[in-house]
Amino acid sequence: MEEEYLSLAEVKNLLEKEKDTRPSLTPEQQSALQHTQLFARLGVTKARELVKELMEVPMMTLSNAIKIVDILPNHPDDVRAILAKERFALSKEDTDRVLQIVAKYL
Repeated sequence: MEEEYLSLAEVKNLLEKEKDTRPSLTPEQQSALQHTQLFARLGVTKARELVKELMEVPMMTLSNAIKIVDILPNHPDDVRAILAKERFALSKEDTDRVLQIVAKYL
């Protein structure tokens, strides 16, 4: 089985398409759809554009870029918290760059 990272916006889009093609969603899918409807703040296109821009930041991984897109941090401490489990820390300049990129999409 292949693993793929998706933003909340992409999950929301997939679940809405499934809802249109099926008579009903499973309880888990329904719960996931409700969650994405509450918390996905960007559309699919904007989320993908933001991931692409974030991937240009040195040492950024796809999974961390997706987390940033889902959370949309607006403070350096939020960015550091997202990356806390990594074996590296972004420099102050790179953290500021992440916040500047995110700010364009808010």
